[in-house]
Amino acid sequence: MQPSPGGSELEDVEDAIVDGDVAYQRGTAAAALRHRDFRIVYGGTFASNIGTWMQNVILGLYAVKLTGSGFFVGLLYFAQLGPLLFLSMMGGLLADRVDRRRLLVSLQILQGTLSFALALVAWTSHPSHVLIVVIVFAIGIANALGAPGLSAILPTLVPREDMTGAVALWSVQMNLSRVIGPAIGALIFAKLDAGPVFAINAATYLFAVAGLLLARYPRYVHAPGVDRTEHRLLSGVRIARADPVIRYVLLTLFSFSFFSLAFVGIMPLVAKYNLELSSGLYGLLYASFGLGAASGAFTVGTILARRSKIALLRPGFIAFAVAVAAFGLVRNVPAAFVIAAVLGYVYFLVITCLSTILQKQLRNEERGRVMALWIMGFGGTVPLGVLVAGPFAKSHSTEVLLVGAVWALVLALFSSARSLREKGAPDD
Repeated sequence: MQPSPGGSELEDVEDAIVDGDVAYQRGTAAAALRHRDFRIVYGGTFASNIGTWMQNVILGLYAVKLTGSGFFVGLLYFAQLGPLLFLSMMGGLLADRVDRRRLLVSLQILQGTLSFALALVAWTSHPSHVLIVVIVFAIGIANALGAPGLSAILPTLVPREDMTGAVALWSVQMNLSRVIGPAIGALIFAKLDAGPVFAINAATYLFAVAGLLLARYPRYVHAPGVDRTEHRLLSGVRIARADPVIRYVLLTLFSFSFFSLAFVGIMPLVAKYNLELSSGLYGLLYASFGLGAASGAFTVGTILARRSKIALLRPGFIAFAVAVAAFGLVRNVPAAFVIAAVLGYVYFLVITCLSTILQKQLRNEERGRVMALWIMGFGGTVPLGVLVAGPFAKSHSTEVLLVGAVWALVLALFSSARSLREKGAPDD
């Protein structure tokens, strides 16, 4: 029988004392890393995500190179992440009803196979635009079905007291991937084109598969509920509607993603037409953004580990508004690198705080279905915003980013710590 993550709590404290380590602090990143299964899944996912972000970022550059069209850039970005908007609820239902290990491993293998197929298409002398979109869309479908399950197993790898550190570290690895992957991918793309980038990404899925096979975590969750499939699919929505904290987090995330985060998808166009950057420099610009994002997530799990996450939201939204407006207006390349790093920092500080509040509010038996809604908001709504903004981004990227800044200020008005405490949000 598998031990629960909380069962090792006394052992972890004892190790900290006996080994003479720094003072043991619950909720920190260091505390999360003491748990073996978290380290295994974390390491495997980190290595895989480096390849994923190589491909994700290079797809935008590849779309610009093939067509020079803002619409095609938006279409490809939507094909890549848009399925999260439509299929995450099904993925959440699967995560709460079937063997999570079998589901996640199968989908990781499928994504690796499809990425290799994408490499083969890119290696042809005249790549089919339609086939590229179809393959990317298929990868997006597999990702959408698996993402809620991966998010659902994270809290089962550590006790609740260490969840803040685990969520922060998860965000850190996602964003360090944004640093390492784009920097490597842009260099390979500049020298060898897109095919080798996609092939390397295909190989990195093996790391995620190894981590999911070696770690110990609950493979089945016996979630109470009715048997009708449509009721199961909508149960996550019902859970969110019944809890004012969950409802606030998800509504905030959906609107923030649509109006304020389109800059992530149109960044290749900003780099080319506002800053006139080469593909190699664009990779470094995106890496600067990723480094800032990783720093923001890491700060939440270390320096700000004991600070109230609900109290950080309002200043976080205001800082984001200033940074995204500055990024839209800047035309100086060195300044753009600095602003991109600051933008990444405040962006993921806000996202990590929202994620931590949500994770602490959920019970394990409902986590997969509600995290599916989170993924719809965070992953699926952004490409919808990019698809809408894409046709305007070539000539009006500044205006697109300023709209995002204004909406972030609106969200700041509705992010009162006092109001969230009254709703029952965890004040830690």
